[in-house]
Amino acid sequence: MLIAPSLLSCDFARFGEEIERVDKAGADIMHLDIMDGHFVPNLTFGAPVIKKLRKYTDKPFDVHLMISEPYKYIDDFCDAGADIISFHTESDSDIKKTIEKIKERGVKPALAIKPKTPFDVVLPYLDDLYMVLVMTVEPGFGGQSFMADMMPKVEKIKEECKRRNLPVLLEVDGGIAKDTIACASKSGVDICVAGTAVFGEKDVEKAIKDLKDLCE
Repeated sequence: MLIAPSLLSCDFARFGEEIERVDKAGADIMHLDIMDGHFVPNLTFGAPVIKKLRKYTDKPFDVHLMISEPYKYIDDFCDAGADIISFHTESDSDIKKTIEKIKERGVKPALAIKPKTPFDVVLPYLDDLYMVLVMTVEPGFGGQSFMADMMPKVEKIKEECKRRNLPVLLEVDGGIAKDTIACASKSGVDICVAGTAVFGEKDVEKAIKDLKDLCE
């Protein structure tokens, strides 16, 4: 299991130091949530902030775009240092064109789906994807409860990837903690985004190790 701390839960006043802290503690990926106040009812930060943060770690930046028109901003986030860009099937941008633009920039494309979106929406695009992100909470705010009923979606997407021999990774985001991560692991999840379960603990290194150990 790869652990991607959700930087939405870190201390924004010490953003760079927080990245260094989880990097040294064993985080595999840095998850950055971008919200526009329109697609989801919250505002976070944009590409200029990510560009400034890039120097604090060599770990991959997993940039999750919860914005209405991701296509318009792909170049900005690629220029800022994104390694993976996930955008929502429910957004207003053309899915195929947006995936193509991400790939043209040498960045890994990923599709994200909200809890009410059926899993099969992503199936036509699997051949071109690095990852699928299944939201296990309604996107917009951290600290919500894990939706275990999203796991059948993960399992079905995983089954289709295996059937087509595709190395697509499955990521979940929302409510991941010590009491939920084993459920995600058993369903075939490869990457767990964890916010409060990492940043809410005094010993971040132990928190990450404990989450990984629960998946063995």
